[in-house]
Amino acid sequence: MAMAVPATYTNSMLAYLQKKLAIAFRTRLTNHLHELYTQNMTFYKVGNLDDRIKNADQLITQDVSRFCTALSSLYSNITKPILDVLICNAQLSFAVGLEPLIITNIMVQGTSLLLRKCTPAYGALAATEQKLEGEFRFTHSRLVENAEEVAMFRGEAVEHGILEDAYAGLVKHINKILKVRIWHGMLEDYIIKYLWGGFGFALCGAPVFFDLSGASNGDSGEIIVGNRTKGLVTNRRLLLQASDAFGRVMYAYKDLAELAGYTSRVTLLLDVLQDMQTNTFQKKLVSNCNKAVLAGKGDFTETVQEIEFEHVPIVSPNGDTLIKNLNFKLTPGMHLLIVGPNGSGKSSLFRILGGLWPLYGGVVHKPNRKKIFYIPQRPYLSVGTLRDQIIYPDTHADMKKRNVTDADLLQLLSKVQILHIVSSNPLGLEAERDWKDVLAGGDKQRIAMARLFYHRPTFAILDECTSSVSMDAEKLLYTHAQELGISVMTVSHRPSLWKYHNWILQFDGEGGYAFVELDAEKRLALQEEKNTIELKLVEVPKWEKRLAELRGLRGSYQDLKKLFSGIDG
Repeated sequence: MAMAVPATYTNSMLAYLQKKLAIAFRTRLTNHLHELYTQNMTFYKVGNLDDRIKNADQLITQDVSRFCTALSSLYSNITKPILDVLICNAQLSFAVGLEPLIITNIMVQGTSLLLRKCTPAYGALAATEQKLEGEFRFTHSRLVENAEEVAMFRGEAVEHGILEDAYAGLVKHINKILKVRIWHGMLEDYIIKYLWGGFGFALCGAPVFFDLSGASNGDSGEIIVGNRTKGLVTNRRLLLQASDAFGRVMYAYKDLAELAGYTSRVTLLLDVLQDMQTNTFQKKLVSNCNKAVLAGKGDFTETVQEIEFEHVPIVSPNGDTLIKNLNFKLTPGMHLLIVGPNGSGKSSLFRILGGLWPLYGGVVHKPNRKKIFYIPQRPYLSVGTLRDQIIYPDTHADMKKRNVTDADLLQLLSKVQILHIVSSNPLGLEAERDWKDVLAGGDKQRIAMARLFYHRPTFAILDECTSSVSMDAEKLLYTHAQELGISVMTVSHRPSLWKYHNWILQFDGEGGYAFVELDAEKRLALQEEKNTIELKLVEVPKWEKRLAELRGLRGSYQDLKKLFSGIDG
């Protein structure tokens, strides 16, 4: 009972410190991964420019946790049982001698080698299981992300099939692991519990049938029997402890194999994140890609306040060349409208300008990234207060450094005509909501407008950012942006935006482009003339049909005329 006090304390503290060690491992590793993941837009590159990882979130959250837990359990699974084996074998050697112990250990080592040879690749199985778990989770997150579109198309049956297929693949692999564990578990239990146990009990029984203690013949029979019985009990206890410890060592081989599987997953994640820092990508390329173009490398240079593309190819991450050689230059005061068919390179141009896509040739001159601001069609709203939405990506401390007050932010909200959002919340700018769900599409775009006016960059990239607002709000955005001295680069097909731009970059969808000055009134007149001609062209088949009918009637008239002429004759 006295020994139980330190024993229970030691066992409990071992379990506690093992969990603390796992948390310490996970904290350091997660901090390192977060640092890599959030640098140089790695979180974007991993999913869009590289094919090796599709579920980085699952790797960082689950696989790292399992890896650290398995790593922290190495001591209790390996070191402590090995120490127990050594101590128990040393005690047995004094009781039965070295020869029987050596023979038994040779047998144990031989069967251990056989068992190790028959052990399946648990590491690869564990790694594959985690991969399938990640794909199953990714399938669910994909459905959540696109829930509205799926619901509008009534795609429940298709999505149900996709989810079932992902789960079926996972379950099939788990069942494979269970089947492998059955026969291996049988072999393992037979060797560890019964084969080793039989040899061990033979070893323990040796002192009963043979005098291994070296006692003289003059000793009384009671003493001899007592000594032999004592030896049997002692040796049996030592044997059971040694067998249990060695069994734990053998069982730990599976844990080590699974740890190897988790290690391969975490190593893959680290390798990919580090490759992203050097823009080293592994992407499945289109069949007709020009590998010579992908082998090239362009340069980015920083300017004071101008954007210029010099001989820049617009190439997608999968190797599809959209524009072979793009050249244009923008200075403050130039407002550029970018038009062209889908897939011609409009959004790709912005991704290269923003550094999201690699540059495979030429030179891109651009100012500091803080002088270029991007507003997409679906603005991003972060977690936090209403103030945080307006000043993103600045923090409240950054806002104070700019000498901007809450009153200034209220003026911005009034300028974009959504001051009612503040008045409807008792906390005002301090209100915290899930803003991406609370606000309507038009209000989200107005928040993005206020964000643009807060940052006041030199250039603003507007990618269909007024598609959900009225023409009055659209006019407000562009006129106020120009009043603030912001040069806009707009992707849109709406003719109502032409009058706010003085240059146009038009892609033809076949690798060609035109960069010219834009005369909005002349272009609108030409557009109206084009629409009129297109309406007339729609009527051409009808008039051609009518013309054919008239020609047929004329032919019939000529035939009748000849007939009647013959009768008169």
